Amino acid sequence: MRSHSRSHSRFRQHAAKSVAIGAAGALLLTVASAASATVANASTSGPGAFEHGRQHHEPGRLLSVTEVAALSPDQVQAAVVPFFGDTKRVRYAVTDYRITYSTVDPQGRATTASGLVALPTGAGDRLNVISYDHGTNPTRDAVASVTAGGGDREAVELFASAGYAAVAPDYLGLGTGPGVHPYMDLASEVTASEDMLTASRTLAGQHDTSLNPRVMVTGFSQGGAAAMGFAHAIQQGQAGTYWRLGAVAPMSGPYNVRTAEIPALLSNSLNPESEVLYISFWTVAMNRIYHFYANPAEVFQQPYASIVEGLYDGDHSEQDILSALPSNPAALLTPQYTARLQHPTGALLTAMTQNDVSCDWHPDAPTQIYAANGDDGVAFANAQQCQAQLAAHGDRVKLIDVGNVDHNTSAELATPQVLAFFSDAADSER
Repeated sequence: MRSHSRSHSRFRQHAAKSVAIGAAGALLLTVASAASATVANASTSGPGAFEHGRQHHEPGRLLSVTEVAALSPDQVQAAVVPFFGDTKRVRYAVTDYRITYSTVDPQGRATTASGLVALPTGAGDRLNVISYDHGTNPTRDAVASVTAGGGDREAVELFASAGYAAVAPDYLGLGTGPGVHPYMDLASEVTASEDMLTASRTLAGQHDTSLNPRVMVTGFSQGGAAAMGFAHAIQQGQAGTYWRLGAVAPMSGPYNVRTAEIPALLSNSLNPESEVLYISFWTVAMNRIYHFYANPAEVFQQPYASIVEGLYDGDHSEQDILSALPSNPAALLTPQYTARLQHPTGALLTAMTQNDVSCDWHPDAPTQIYAANGDDGVAFANAQQCQAQLAAHGDRVKLIDVGNVDHNTSAELATPQVLAFFSDAADSER
């Protein structure tokens, strides 16, 4: 959370389908089917191709477990206070496990992914679950399952110490997962979260603990949008018949790249250095799936066009990337690409519209949105538009403005509030 922009594992994400979606039930089916094919083959993709890949692979199978930390309550308090202040809900000792599990890639092919599971000691043998989706992170080893001190592992430990089983997927291509990360691809973020949840249930069982079917879902930045997509998947039964949505509370997510984030970027109303990272990462990652440019020089100015794709191989740090690129988007992007971003068509438009639908549904569980009006990384308009999308489906969701603070501070302020919101939601069902 202390990293340059959205933080080491803090998010920004967009995926699904905002054109002609219709009923909320169709939305998650669209998100699921998007994982089965590239946009180049969009006309032939569909749920069948996605399901075919899953039927022969056992997604959610637990493949390996590594204990990475064991903390007393005092140690949890020492870890989380620098990020979240004096957290009165720290109560239990916590053990952190990195797990590897089976899942599928954006083309529906078998692959593996990793993530962090934190289990409390002494909280009982049946635990409520909080699923946490992290934010923008270009570096494989900087995720919560591998590295402490970035804010994400500490958020997971806070949730676990309050008595929850806390689950945090690394997404594809990060942690111990192979390949490169399909940044902001909502469909694969959702499937990685689904399969992580299933694998976590197996891990809990190995420790004589069962997980309550009722799942609380949250995430920050990229993970805010990922969390909304995942919550919809749970409600639709896409995560399996065992699970049901208990509550959802995303934080500072880029829910609408086309209509909120890109306009803010191009109007220079956000931190320019942060936006260089986000727009270059998004462009490279989306092109790997949607193929809207053939040569990097079509979208990036030289000398950056020659190096930018290689920077997003998972092995470069955020600082490596920022030091290699210019300090503002105008010096990075070609005028032609800037114009395309303002008036997208073809595969570029598809990349946006298929990933801007995480809020286009009606949650049947308690829901609140957290954001900061001073956010310099993710435009506050994202949260406002998410609230409006939910309202269009008849769901009057409260938008909690945590103040005139920057992007990472919004997570530091919102995370304890999200935990309190989840605790109240859990108490109301007892």
